[in-house]
Amino acid sequence: MLSLCFSFWLQNRAIGLIQTMALSGAHKNRGELRIHESLDELRTDLADYVAELSEASVKERGVFAIALSGGSLIGLMGKLCEAPYNKTVDWAKWYIFWADERVVAKSHADSNYKLAKDGLLSKVPIVPSHVHSINDSVSAEEAADDYEFAIRQLVKTRVVSVSEISDCPKFDLILLGLGPDGHVASLFPNHPALNEREEWITFITDSPKPPPERITFTLPVINSASNVAVVVTGESKAESVHLAIDDIGADCPLIPARMVQPAMGKLVWFLDKLAASKLEDSNLNK
Repeated sequence: MLSLCFSFWLQNRAIGLIQTMALSGAHKNRGELRIHESLDELRTDLADYVAELSEASVKERGVFAIALSGGSLIGLMGKLCEAPYNKTVDWAKWYIFWADERVVAKSHADSNYKLAKDGLLSKVPIVPSHVHSINDSVSAEEAADDYEFAIRQLVKTRVVSVSEISDCPKFDLILLGLGPDGHVASLFPNHPALNEREEWITFITDSPKPPPERITFTLPVINSASNVAVVVTGESKAESVHLAIDDIGADCPLIPARMVQPAMGKLVWFLDKLAASKLEDSNLNK
């Protein structure tokens, strides 16, 4: 891959400060919390949020560049396929990317592309050429290289914006889930991929959960987005939500989700009551 951020040292320094503040418990701004009584309320609020960002981006730039993840996220976006969103959203202006992908065939049950196609993309009038999935016929390393090259071309034409503080891509929205271990995209706890600062897309061949081979956005790319939303449901994620959001001591583990802190953008957490059940009262009352 080509060397990335001309000012990546600035990003590196910023990430380092984020990590230091997280460890010390001094970093209090963990974004906007939206806690919902029911999954149906969460789905509606998430659809409103995405539709509003889409409208604003299309009005400002003429396009909406959105990166998806896998897991339960696509199902929680299902309201977008229904009225009024299926008629009011300007789907022709959407450009679809993936914040992470499993290196499997697009028809494979583990494919995030297949999940999104079956649950969302096939149900709304998105332009097929605007859907940018990985090359599933090559190795994980080659797939990461190819995907970064493709995104670089779209940054050149400003389909994807560029960060004000680096040459990283600036997606209009990156949607992430959260694993029980605190991972986001395919950035897992204590994995060397967390330290990648020069590439936009990296690859792993040793994912702690199957399938082992994946590609993923790196932290500098995630933290360069205009908007990042982390969507989390269920009691099994409650401890990770606590570690990602609450003021924690230096002896607590620094999970990948806590390293998500957009440098110039906005961070929003969409939580159901179970996922939010271990948050400190000071955050619940915000």
